[in-house]
Amino acid sequence: MSGALHTVTANPALDQTVTLDALNIGAVNLARAASVNAGGKGINVASCLADWGLRACAHGLLGRDNAAPFEQLFADKRIDDRMLRVAGATRTNIKLADLSRGDTTDINLPGPAVGEAELAALAARLAGIAAGDIAVLAGSLPPGLPADAWARLCRQLKRQGAWVLLDSSGPALAAALANPSPALPDCVKPNREELEQWAGRELPTLNDVAQCAQALQKLGIDRVIVSLGEQGALLTDGRQTLLASLPPQRPLSTVGAGDALVSGLAAARHQALGAEDSLRQAVAFAAAKLQRVGPHLPPPQHIQALAAAVSLKKLEAA
Repeated sequence: MSGALHTVTANPALDQTVTLDALNIGAVNLARAASVNAGGKGINVASCLADWGLRACAHGLLGRDNAAPFEQLFADKRIDDRMLRVAGATRTNIKLADLSRGDTTDINLPGPAVGEAELAALAARLAGIAAGDIAVLAGSLPPGLPADAWARLCRQLKRQGAWVLLDSSGPALAAALANPSPALPDCVKPNREELEQWAGRELPTLNDVAQCAQALQKLGIDRVIVSLGEQGALLTDGRQTLLASLPPQRPLSTVGAGDALVSGLAAARHQALGAEDSLRQAVAFAAAKLQRVGPHLPPPQHIQALAAAVSLKKLEAA
């Protein structure tokens, strides 16, 4: 087993999921159900890890005005609350789940404005992460943080000897990937659209995705995992490129499936699994999450059964 598990969420959110039989744009829609869950990528990862039986420390920036739902989640799941409290209210993300299409429309609101002082305080809090620990840096950056915030924290954590997994997008991801080789994350998990943003071009075919992931890995990142929705996920580590897939799943909610995949990768690192078993477990976490609303997983035996059903295909090197 590897060291302690840590997640870092700079821009958490209250996820308000509204379930609809069908989303009709420009019309009045009658909701079938609605729920509110404490979320944000890193917090979702910590929550899924707890359901797997692993305790994580949740770091990040949390608005004081509506911290209660997050504090309740941390207490319920025995997540170590190391979130810094900042002025204002944590943002709300509205998620419209369309049952007829099996997809979700996201409306993400901005978070409270923060700045260099809050980033410095967060960096100081992360100084306690030890060599061999696992650190997941996840999600977007709130208003006021510089685009290189993840890049700076990644440099710090790598100096401290942590194993770093980054799941972000846009300028924040690009800045971290521009770090010098010793300061690069050990693992990144873009989806296809985020990988296209980084590459500056469309990646319409699986071969295009594989070639781009391989180019990214060659920058000095140990593992690149690309989540591909219903197609599964692709992993490349410089030795092989694998595509993992499961039979089509009927989702109750697609919200947080990518975060569950990240939690599966973090758990696999903690369990010292090899590349193939890590990918199987990650895809199983994501598929299992489809059957839950909110940052929750079904019992471990259900996930283990899904992992056993994951098929792996080795792709030719580009």
